[in-house]
Formats: sequence, structure tokens, C-alpha cells
Amino acid sequence: MLQKTPRSDRMMFPLPITTKAGQINGYCDSRFREIADVFAENFESRDEVGASVCVMIGGTTVVDLWGGKRADGTPWERDTVCVVFSCTKGASALCAHMAADRGLLDLDAPVSRYWPEFAQNGKEDALVSMMLDHSVGLPGIRQTLKAGGACDYDDMVRLLEGEAPFWKPGTRHGYHGLTAAWTVGEMVHRSTGKRMGKFFVDEVAKPLGLDFWIGLPAEFEPRLSMIMPATTRDPTSRMAVAIAADPMGPAGRFALNTGLFDANDRAVRAAEIGSASGVSNARGLAQLYDPLANGGRAKGVSLVGQESLRRMSSVSVASHEDATLMIPTRFSLGFMKSVDNRALPNCANSSLLFSEDAFGHAGKGGSIGFASPAAGMSFGYVMNRQGDSILLNDRGQNLIDAAYRCLGERRGTTAEANPP
Repeated sequence: MLQKTPRSDRMMFPLPITTKAGQINGYCDSRFREIADVFAENFESRDEVGASVCVMIGGTTVVDLWGGKRADGTPWERDTVCVVFSCTKGASALCAHMAADRGLLDLDAPVSRYWPEFAQNGKEDALVSMMLDHSVGLPGIRQTLKAGGACDYDDMVRLLEGEAPFWKPGTRHGYHGLTAAWTVGEMVHRSTGKRMGKFFVDEVAKPLGLDFWIGLPAEFEPRLSMIMPATTRDPTSRMAVAIAADPMGPAGRFALNTGLFDANDRAVRAAEIGSASGVSNARGLAQLYDPLANGGRAKGVSLVGQESLRRMSSVSVASHEDATLMIPTRFSLGFMKSVDNRALPNCANSSLLFSEDAFGHAGKGGSIGFASPAAGMSFGYVMNRQGDSILLNDRGQNLIDAAYRCLGERRGTTAEANPP
């Protein structure tokens, strides 16, 4: 039976919290106790197995909770990590903006300036910005990938060089769920001389002290929780219908042609798949976005300047029908923006609701990391039991809603922000 956290005038309230799925540990500022209650409710009634949630305000951690069990039944500990799927894209996009901030990468330049071999078969006029905002036209590859193909970085680059786009670059957008690993990855590689995983660890993870890897070293495997697939699938979702109707279309190639991508395969976690194989926890995601919520700087480390932050937070593309996900989506250069699809039919769990200034990235099954600069807030949520969702399901969304309520805001507005 859920034991509610007691109300208190003290800065912190007592932990652990006991739920039917196991204990929740960590700490939580009493002003943010609603997040702890929602987190506990996830274990009680929303199929949560193991998870963590972390919130930072102005560089100070106000919530850092973890609980439940890893997939093998052992407790989810403070340092437990798991694959965060497309939350990795936020880390990769940050690397590209850092390269741009240093004058190494011009986001408005032709891709061919950095990657001449890419400029063929209709991609000659593609711009670097199109690689980041999912408009370059390569959401999938038509040729069937070999088993483990996503782990072969050089081969994936070669395939993308020869691939014809599904649409003229820049004329529409469709989520590059897997291929962003190499479209964005090669922009970082070609401009900095470092592959994405190396650049990220050297320039972001180590300076900030993050538990976050794009290419997990073997020594950290004992801390990992395997991923548990969603217990249900909706065959009537817009994306499912599109895949069934045209397996060779953008949605079909994205979903069906992954080279048997399996997050529970050690080879996938070890690979530098900058769109999908990142490994972290909620603390790592919140710490990643902390500098982006607070002027581009944290822990004495300057990542990006104001112009880069502006481009990260500004909508670059928006459409009533993403060519891959088949739902309305909005993206800045490399990050998801808030989108409300709750009123649309066949769009269950296809929304991402946070304030308009905010930017971040959701991951398969419902994980999320983002920055909300108006509140100075960064947020991370990671879980091992996936939900049936294209964007967020109620576990992550309810935590986000609680965070904004604790700040004195209604979700989607920042006018009443009142950070502690």
C-alpha cells in the first residue's frame, strides 16, 4: 500500500517511500513533494517497475529520486542507468551546437562543405540545419540493413551518402529516429575531428561530471538495467496504420529497417549511435540540461552562448503531419518542442507538454530530458518499463505537470514562474 509522503515545513521530508513495487529513495525539497507523490503513484498504478526522476532549479538539485527494481529484480540504486533511446538526440544536438559556437560548424552552410560525399542523388543542396531539424529527407534507408548494421558507423555513413531522400531536403520534415546518429553525427565528426561519442565524453560528460555515455564502456555494465518492452501496442495508431499501408515509406523504413536494433544487446550499448544508444539516468539528463536552462554555463563550464541557446529553443520546423511519426510535431534545431495532440483521434500518448520556452527530447517508451530556461529548470526522467507511446505517456507527463505546479505555473505558461 502506498505510504504518502508527509507534509512538512522542513526543507526535506522523510524517505524512503514504500510502494507495492519497492522502495523509493533519494531526496526531495519539501516544496516539490508533489513530484515524489506522483513518482510513487507511478509504481502503484501506472506499471512502473524501475525509474528515476531528477529536477534542478538554477543549478541546485531539488528532486533526486529513484526506486523500484531493475529488470532482473534487483533494486534500482542511486547509480543505476539504462538506455535512454532518443533522449540521446538531445546530447548529440548539444554537441553540434557546441561545434557551431566554436566556429567549427556553420549551421546554415551546405552539408557538402563538411561532407562532400553526401552531396549526391538529390541531396546536393542540403544544409547543415536540415540534418538537425529532421527535414533533410533521410528518416530511413531503403536497402535492408544487415544484422547489427546500426553498430557499424562507417557503413551507415556510406549508405546515407548514396541514399536518395524521401523528399526534397528542406521541403517537409519527418523524424529521423535512427539515422540522426549519422546525419548529425557526421556534422560533429567532420567539423571537430572527433566522433560523437568521443566529443561528448571529452567536452560535455567529463567536464560536467555526468553519468551519460554514447558508447557505454564495459566497466559500467554492472550498473545497467535492461529494458522491458511495453505490455501493449496500439495497431490503430497513425504510425502503425502508415507502416502497414506502405512498409517502404518513411515510417516503414524507420520502424522496420533497424538492423535488428536491440537496446539489450551489449554491442548496441557499446556503439556510438548518437540517436538511440545513450545510457544515463534521470540525474544525468537533468545535469545535461542544467547549463542550457541557465545561460549555457554550469559548474564553471561554458558550453554554448546566447545565440546557440536561442536556436536550440526556437521552432525550426512544424507540421500537422510528421512524415515519419504521422502526427503533428515541432522541432528546433535538434530538440523537440511542446506539442499537444490529445484531441486528435488515434494519437494516444503522442503529446509532449511543457512550457513554450522549453526544449529537450523524449525517448522511446516515455523517458524525457529538457530545459525550461524561463524557470531555470532542468528535468530528467528515465524508466526501464517502456510505455506504448510515440512521445510521452502519463508517467512522465504527470511528473512534468507536477514540476510546473510546484513552480506555481500552469503547464505551457511561464508568466507565473516562481522558482525557489
